[in-house]
Amino acid sequence: MTNIVAPFGYNPPDEETVSADIFRNGMAALSSAVTVVTTDGPHGPHGFTASAVCSVSDTPPTLLVCVNRSTSAHPYILEHGVLAINVLHEGQDHLSNAFSSRSRSMAERFAAGKWHKGLTGAPVLDDALVSFDCRIREIRDVGTHTVIIAHVVDVTMGKSGTRSGLVWFNRQYSQTIPK
Repeated sequence: MTNIVAPFGYNPPDEETVSADIFRNGMAALSSAVTVVTTDGPHGPHGFTASAVCSVSDTPPTLLVCVNRSTSAHPYILEHGVLAINVLHEGQDHLSNAFSSRSRSMAERFAAGKWHKGLTGAPVLDDALVSFDCRIREIRDVGTHTVIIAHVVDVTMGKSGTRSGLVWFNRQYSQTIPK
């Protein structure tokens, strides 16, 4: 079987696609880690809750994060060029809720946790399971989101030991169960 790779920008002929509702229902069955993505720079600290984060490569260490362009932090993350991906543990759903709330100011969001500046200057959550401090390397607009490819310059392992990771599954918080 031959692998056919469509060139970037390829637009398939008109095909029927599933509705957004059907797609969202299907994605509800895909569990994902809950993270708070943060940045800091000339426009101050900004952040949002994300579940669309994944590893791209370990050589060089690279992560991918998808940012909805309607998220208030979107323009600042791109302009600052740095971000920290803070992976939450069970019991930190209040942080996820704070950073996903459109009614909370950035000051209120950041007041919900304790932070320190990472190597890039991005805010790193003191008690995250793990935090990845990154510089943006590439961006692509896809649909309603910007896909960010980020080079990891530092990793801060949390002191929470065997705490369970906070997971988003079936439109609600759940947790991993450590062995």
